[in-house]
Amino acid sequence: MTSHAIDEAARILGSQVDLAKALGVSKSAVNQWKGEGRQVPAEHCPQIERLTGGQVKCEELNTEVDWAYLRTPATDVEQAAS
Repeated sequence: MTSHAIDEAARILGSQVDLAKALGVSKSAVNQWKGEGRQVPAEHCPQIERLTGGQVKCEELNTEVDWAYLRTPATDVEQAAS
């Protein structure tokens, strides 16, 4: 994740404080996510994507999750497994 993605989310919402409030976390938590080697916790990524109207994607915020798999409809997953 680059700090750009979280900075972009904060810009869209107005500020880091506004982003933190929308997520129910502290501003310092949001700021820590920008640290080198840090990623946004997976549980916050979908909400950030929704809050930004899809302008900031989960894939930009956390690369450790297979977001493509999670976005796949269950019927496609079931067919692939059979």
